[in-house]
Amino acid sequence: MTSADTQEQITTVASTLVLAYGLHPAEITRIPEGTATDNYTIVDQTGHRHFAKVYRTGEHLDLERASIELSEYAADGGVGTARATRTREHELLETHGRLPMSLWSYVPHTETAEGNLAGARWAAVGTAMGRLHSRLAAHPAAAPTLEPGAAVCDVVTARDRFERLIHAYQRRLRLGEFETWALQAARERQAILGDVERTLASLPQLTVQILHGDMAGPNVLLENDEVAAIVDFRPPTPGYLAWEIARLGCDPKSVLDNSAESWLTGYTDLTLAYRDANPMASVDDLLSSLRVGCAAMLCSAFPLSVPVERPHIVDAALEAYGRVRHEAALMLLDRLPVMEEALRDALY
Repeated sequence: MTSADTQEQITTVASTLVLAYGLHPAEITRIPEGTATDNYTIVDQTGHRHFAKVYRTGEHLDLERASIELSEYAADGGVGTARATRTREHELLETHGRLPMSLWSYVPHTETAEGNLAGARWAAVGTAMGRLHSRLAAHPAAAPTLEPGAAVCDVVTARDRFERLIHAYQRRLRLGEFETWALQAARERQAILGDVERTLASLPQLTVQILHGDMAGPNVLLENDEVAAIVDFRPPTPGYLAWEIARLGCDPKSVLDNSAESWLTGYTDLTLAYRDANPMASVDDLLSSLRVGCAAMLCSAFPLSVPVERPHIVDAALEAYGRVRHEAALMLLDRLPVMEEALRDALY
């Protein structure tokens, strides 16, 4: 987006805030982050701060509304989230003006959990996630069920995807540095999918329930050693509880920024705090989370596939994330038996 486009959008956001929300902005600042939305911080004339998400198209607004409703459902159950501000017509989503948008309470003085899990933060994150999952287990969209753990990943589909990705890179006349690395990483993944398949085959039945949907480090906001808010929910969809625990606990940057022993101590703290906050959780879900997280990361072609499928979003941050995620997944696979034994000792 050019500076002229940004300024035009800011002007439109300002008028939408006045007409739809009765809010008069004194300052509007664009936030660089945001893959599917354009995000802004707002300071109104009373000095209060807000957060605005502008949806780039009018498509899938029903899913966006469902995501906001899930966030509100969690908040109504005592889970720390950012609250959505309703329009003058009491809607969670403004869809009548030129820019569809949602407005949120601003969570100040925070940093994300991505690469920032250490010390007491591990237990704080476990407690927050346990409370969230306990609340979502009662969501009317779907009751928790037990499903075969091996189905958390489709290794056959993953093998085919890596094969097509390798061929796509090989057909190119010239590869950049990241593309060369991504090709090699894809070959490594393809070569160990047999190990992944055996890893999955040993899993017991695991809990499937409504989840946050994108429980990753960037969506958990920390204030000092506490969780200030969990944000950016997805529409209510059943998924494996163990995967969402691992998605946050096995944050690649946190895995690699610590020694393996230090990281495992933190992960153990997370699971113990999670169990205290969600006592209905099965020990199998907690113990299997390492295996599930490792397998899911190794079966995923993201972001190795991005230069082929969405080259316009490739940047230095995505390239760095791709390398870290690949290295972390390989480390987990290599040390999985030792780590699972240590986690089992703590949980039983």
